[in-house]
Amino acid sequence: MNEPKNRIHATKEKNSAFNPGLVSDTVQTSLIGKDDYEFIRQLVYDHSRINLGTDKMMLVTSRLAKRLRALKIATFSEYINILRGPTMEDELSHLVDVISTNHTHFFREMQHFDFLKSHVFPKIGRSLAVHEPFRVWSAASSSGEEPYTLAILLAENLVEIPGGAWEITASDISTRILDKAKQAVYAADRLSHVPIDWQRKHFQRGTGDWEGHFRIREELRKRVQFHHLNLLHPQYPFQKLFHVVFCRNVMIYFDRATQQTLVAKLAATLVPGGYLMVGHSESLSGINHGLKTVQPAIYQKPC
Repeated sequence: MNEPKNRIHATKEKNSAFNPGLVSDTVQTSLIGKDDYEFIRQLVYDHSRINLGTDKMMLVTSRLAKRLRALKIATFSEYINILRGPTMEDELSHLVDVISTNHTHFFREMQHFDFLKSHVFPKIGRSLAVHEPFRVWSAASSSGEEPYTLAILLAENLVEIPGGAWEITASDISTRILDKAKQAVYAADRLSHVPIDWQRKHFQRGTGDWEGHFRIREELRKRVQFHHLNLLHPQYPFQKLFHVVFCRNVMIYFDRATQQTLVAKLAATLVPGGYLMVGHSESLSGINHGLKTVQPAIYQKPC
């Protein structure tokens, strides 16, 4: 990752982005008003089906303060005016981004990856058609840790398996977070769950201004195809079905009706016998899905 400084600098965020304690004196820090909150809550729901409910005013206040600083405005009322104005569509993606993006890291919720290694990978050589790749979709890829974790896992486990070709598709509703994922540069603390030998093999260590950061090596970066996608869009752009779909820590934002719709859409993208992985804080209980429960947070489409 020791590239010319001007190229590296183009991918690095300003220092304030790495120090959430820096708060502009011009930003109003009082709790967002009820009317403004209700407007934002409804706008976010209409655009993304994320259901903030009535008890997230503190969270919205905290997260929108970052956006106010970026826009150099002082009050939530000014921000509401932007959302009501002609540039509303441009700002919507930023709004959904700051509301929904969570901290993540490599090999998060390790049980899913252990299941792939112990139950799924041993069957690949027998179950895949000749020249058919093993296809995985990271449906809410955020800043890229999940799809690149999958890339590392597949590269390490399928290299000697007959029929062991693989493809990874990743998608997210936020264009900004997708750009970050494509850059594939991460602070060292995001790699705390990556074995040291895999860090050396699959990451480049930053130098100079990039000391303390790592980049996924190009041979893995080019194996992940990113798409800008709202999961509730009527039609997905994919031409082939997936053997595994990861959609973790997404449904926690949705009401039950939206969860029902999303699970049906995700299940339709699976091959017979394929697996859907959801977050360990999520459950499909109460949802009609037609999938078999394999273990907590892992479901299989009937063959």
